[in-house]
Order: sequence, then C-alpha cells, then structure tokens
Amino acid sequence: MNRNDVTEKIIGIKVAKGLKWEDIAAKVKQSKEWTTALCLGQMTATAEQAKTLGRIFGLTPEEQKWLQVVPYKGSLPTAVPTDPLIYRWYEIVNVYGTTIKELIHEEFGDGIMSAIDFSMDITREPDPKGDRVNVVLSGKFLPYKTY
Repeated sequence: MNRNDVTEKIIGIKVAKGLKWEDIAAKVKQSKEWTTALCLGQMTATAEQAKTLGRIFGLTPEEQKWLQVVPYKGSLPTAVPTDPLIYRWYEIVNVYGTTIKELIHEEFGDGIMSAIDFSMDITREPDPKGDRVNVVLSGKFLPYKTY
C-alpha cells in the first residue's frame, strides 16, 4: 500500500457516493481547494483530519496514516501535462509567466510568491456569454536576501 492507493480509493468512493469536495471540506474544516489537494495526495493531514476522512471514505487505520505522511508534491505524470485543463495552466505560465514575474518584481522587488504560505479560491462567475472560472491565488512574497 502507498499514498497513491489511498488517493485512488478516495476518488473511487467519492464518485460512487456522489460526494462534493465542498461538503467534504466542511467536515474537514478546511477550504475546498486545500481539502481537494489533500485528498488528491498533495497535502499532509493531521491525525484529526485523517480520522474525519477515514469516516467519510471508510479508510482503515493504515490508510489514515498514509494521509499523514508528507507527500511528494507536484507529481504530475509527465513534464508537459496532457490533460487539457491542466495543460491550459501550463499554457498560461508559458504565455503570461514572464509578465507575472515582471509585474511581481516591479511591485515587490526581487523575490518569489510562496506556494507554501498560500491560499487559493476557485468560484463560478456567472456571465451571459458563458460562465467564467474565477481563480484567486494568494501567496506570501518572499524576498531574496543578501548575505
């Protein structure tokens, strides 16, 4: 057994039961974005969160322990994503990455936006021409230090 086995079990039971990430997140007491990342194997659960997910998904004590192991993050199966939705994010970074970098550096100076001290909010934005996906990424600015 490994973390991927637990992730696959969670996804299978979610589908079979018709669960929504938002409802699961409410029980875990975290955002739907963070909870989804946890259930997909990209975050580390506390013992309490693992027990909650254990009740929701019928996980064994061993499977709950796997939720508490620090995962290998950023584990897409290929260097360039092939899933169309994920590929569009890759495309966004390829097209707008230099612009994002330039504007962050102009506003904050030399540094990075943290993906550790970070939050994300994904919502539907109604639009008469077709609903839009509104994604807000918020990361702490970490300046490079001189030494």
